[in-house]
Amino acid sequence: MRVLLIGAGNMGLTYAEGMSKSKLLKKRNIMVLDKSAETLEKVEKITHFDTFDRLEDCVPMAEVIMIAVKPYHAEELFNRIKPLVNNEQMVISIMAGVTINYIQEALGIEKIIRAMPNLPAQVGLGLTSYVASEKVSRLEMFLVEDLLGTTGKALRVQNEKFIDASTGISGSGPAYVFYFMQSMMEAALQMGFSENVSKVLVSQTFTGAVELFNQSNLMPDTWMAKVASKGGTTQAALDSMDDNNVGELIKEAAFAAFNRAVELGEEY
Repeated sequence: MRVLLIGAGNMGLTYAEGMSKSKLLKKRNIMVLDKSAETLEKVEKITHFDTFDRLEDCVPMAEVIMIAVKPYHAEELFNRIKPLVNNEQMVISIMAGVTINYIQEALGIEKIIRAMPNLPAQVGLGLTSYVASEKVSRLEMFLVEDLLGTTGKALRVQNEKFIDASTGISGSGPAYVFYFMQSMMEAALQMGFSENVSKVLVSQTFTGAVELFNQSNLMPDTWMAKVASKGGTTQAALDSMDDNNVGELIKEAAFAAFNRAVELGEEY
């Protein structure tokens, strides 16, 4: 099986690195295409990649084509690819907001997977939600899940609405966590801790809390109750968050990302 990555940015290369470890590729190199000569020069140094700067030289050879370019490049790219693809090829798109129907009409092929990755894929802890068009077979779905799962976990969702919804939760979600971490670090600094100590305090707290959550069947509200005691320090913090409507504001933020993903989809 030959896999082609179009767009060697950070996220594209993250997936290429992950997919190169898949046993399904049988040690065949990933083909990588990018229009930047500087980027290709860096990629050429990676032994398990074959680099290309012309679509004509690699698109016809690929069985799976992953498209990892910015959405505003989609129309131009699809116009150039269309004469080179065939209906047996499968396209995986990680372009935000670009719908399956748009890709099918633009390329004239039917096997399309739309996926939403997130940043922790760079450290093998990503979550990629995906949905496939009707013409993708069960065997091909197994292949897709294996390839996408090489950077963490792959989660198949029911329809494209849930791709937009997962954008608001997992796609944009790491930024919410970093926002919370930044605020906690700033509080630690104001309390007199050094920057290094503040980072350790916050990062280890998040790591430990996530691990507790992952190793149990308990929901977050149950864990909060375990940490907090009536009249205690944790309860004072939680009461402050409730008084300031922090929980509702976080939900509003997630829906803002979701709604923007829907808006982007209406453009395609």
